[in-house]
Amino acid sequence: AFSAPARVAAPASRSAVAKMSFENELGVIEPTGFFDPLGLSAKIDEETFAQYRTAELKHGRVAQLCVVGYVVPEFYRFPGEIAPGLKFADIPNGVAAIDAIPSLGWLQMIFLIGAVDYWGVLGNFDAGKPELEPEELERRQLCELQHGRLAMLASLELLRHDSQNLVVPGFDGLDNLITGFPFLYN
Repeated sequence: AFSAPARVAAPASRSAVAKMSFENELGVIEPTGFFDPLGLSAKIDEETFAQYRTAELKHGRVAQLCVVGYVVPEFYRFPGEIAPGLKFADIPNGVAAIDAIPSLGWLQMIFLIGAVDYWGVLGNFDAGKPELEPEELERRQLCELQHGRLAMLASLELLRHDSQNLVVPGFDGLDNLITGFPFLYN
């Protein structure tokens, strides 16, 4: 019936060889496989790929903290004051908090984040790392990558939803950010 024409094997280009080497890296899973629609890994070496992967892990961890930081204030507030005369309970949730936090508070947060990022203040600790079999370690590293990727998407959606709710209050007809867990607000 129908058969594809025979192909003559072309010599592999340098970018194809580089891309092929990353298709077997941790984090390449079905159904997407190796996902690089912008071709960022087309002409990079192993060291650059390792830097990209480290950045992906770091962004994923920050995004996980972002999601927790977005969700927890919906049902729990720290006691006390964030600044003299300003209680934690008086700070609104989400994007609305940007205007409520004093500028010195923002300066402190930016400095802390910069210090952690630049000087590695929180570092890479050996204490607390479990001794795992290579297969289990790889499985857990894959889980961390996937959780980070999901958290990056979740944090963007939380910001989008909250920003839209600031512009058009009640656009979705719901009063709360977390609509799937009404028991949190009772």
